[in-house]
Amino acid sequence: MNIHNLAHLQVAVDIGSHEHYVAIGLSEGGILDEFSITHTPAGFQYFFSRIKLQEHLYNRPVDVAMEGYNGWARPLDSQIQSHGYQLYNVNNLKLARFKEIFPAPAKSDLVDTHKMLELFQLQDHLPLAKGVLQAVLPVPDANRRLKRLTRRRRQLTNEKVALQNRIQPDLQATCPTLLEITGSIDNLWFLHFLTCRDDLTKLMRLQTKSLLAIQGVGRKYLNLILDWQKQAEFSNEIEEVGPMIQEDARRLLALMASIKTMDAKIDSQIQKSAYAQHIDSIPGFGLVCSAELAGEIGTLDRFPKQSSFSIYIGMAPLDNQSGGYQGTKSPKHVNTRARKAMMTAVCRHMAYVPESRAYYDKKRSEGKTHNNAVRALGRHISRVIWSMLRHDRDYIELASINEKTA
Repeated sequence: MNIHNLAHLQVAVDIGSHEHYVAIGLSEGGILDEFSITHTPAGFQYFFSRIKLQEHLYNRPVDVAMEGYNGWARPLDSQIQSHGYQLYNVNNLKLARFKEIFPAPAKSDLVDTHKMLELFQLQDHLPLAKGVLQAVLPVPDANRRLKRLTRRRRQLTNEKVALQNRIQPDLQATCPTLLEITGSIDNLWFLHFLTCRDDLTKLMRLQTKSLLAIQGVGRKYLNLILDWQKQAEFSNEIEEVGPMIQEDARRLLALMASIKTMDAKIDSQIQKSAYAQHIDSIPGFGLVCSAELAGEIGTLDRFPKQSSFSIYIGMAPLDNQSGGYQGTKSPKHVNTRARKAMMTAVCRHMAYVPESRAYYDKKRSEGKTHNNAVRALGRHISRVIWSMLRHDRDYIELASINEKTA
């Protein structure tokens, strides 16, 4: 018998930034209690006390449905699980579709909680309601930590890219020849050179001894700088833009140090995550992409079948057919972080595995764009990852299989 057909207490929580609205009902229908709580320890304590009261009266297991949008559910979600309640995450896209077809007479936070209770009761009987409430299953601690660390790392990386994109045109506008002495803005020696004095114009007068004292500057880069100094010239914008460039360069150095520290933390967690180690065994995937995928997947128990797993990581476009037109479209309920990690990893994977490169080239020759060809290859690799994680095995290259069977 499905768990939803049993007699349960069902709790719906509409998450707000500072205040959450709660409704408690029975699985067979009927509202028992409605109230709001603040996002404070006192509010959380009040929340559990009201549930405990109904739990004492009805002596039933408790299911809790709540939104997890933008992290506002934390730390209430983890406290719900620590109390032994079954937690369900509300799929906002599917909830919006449900509300469109079955609109409420009014729109309020408490009305939204009533809709969630309706979904509890209908999801075993109405196909549209199925999947709106998704059970939050236990996740290995290492994968949970990887999720938090890799998301933070991506934020830092995005900020780093934004800074690089800001510094480059500023340098181009104030001193294009200075930009030419480095292959990349994020070269450490170059950033230390930019920030070694409080005024960019002073860089053109630094002596050899002072230059060699700069971290990362050796004889090779010393000669580049000396050649630049002979023709150094700054535009009239340097007075305003120069301090901005140096401020951004210092921030870029700090970000790179933070990313390096984050990489060390991620590496230590990868050693504790079976998922990350299995995925890392795929040629080209690398530690960061493997850690990000392990963190976002969490546990394979979340996915009823392999196809739903492939959709979640963005490697299975949906059919889009109308009349004589046949094509595909990207599903909306995709983990965008996992998709980005897969796209990056699959592109690197092709450089290591000739068969994968040949498949990509075949799809390109059929007229597919680069991204579509990568996703087509990623669809096959997602099946491999699914099988690896299910059977707790590392990746085995085709050449190794042929050697064993020869």
